Amino acid sequence: MSDLSLTILPETANDAQAIERLHERTFGPGRFVLSAYRLREHVDHLLDLSFTARIGTLLVGSVRQLPVMIGDTPALMLGPLTVEPPFRGRGVGRALLDRALADAKAKGHRLVILVGDEPYYSRVGFKVIPKGKATMPGPVDYNRLLVAELVEGAFTDVSGPIGPDWSKAR
Repeated sequence: MSDLSLTILPETANDAQAIERLHERTFGPGRFVLSAYRLREHVDHLLDLSFTARIGTLLVGSVRQLPVMIGDTPALMLGPLTVEPPFRGRGVGRALLDRALADAKAKGHRLVILVGDEPYYSRVGFKVIPKGKATMPGPVDYNRLLVAELVEGAFTDVSGPIGPDWSKAR
């Protein structure tokens, strides 16, 4: 498979069904009870900051970014990030992350949060949010609540509940 090139493209509305099937296969039905999904219920992810990974015409991965607020500070929530199991460990997830963060920064975004494994995401600049600085709806493992500053110092004075950016509600 190493001779096939990976293509990272902005997500389009036509990708939605294939991405949903990918999420179903990789995360299962339990994904809907996760606190991160509570934030996705009323505000859509941003297509121009969400990406697909393809090898040829085969969708092998996806990452989405959602507009959220941390207190009164706008931010993005990255996720879900998923890669088809046979393609994991080949740099697909990292390529999706790099593109998502670079485009977010280029478009003037300052902060990206996510719920995930710190050892994996720290490679692209995510750090654990100090306990009590931000809260999420529902149960969440706060050791997995991470932030990346796209602008140095952007998280310094930020705190509060994490919620949807209602100005972007559908």
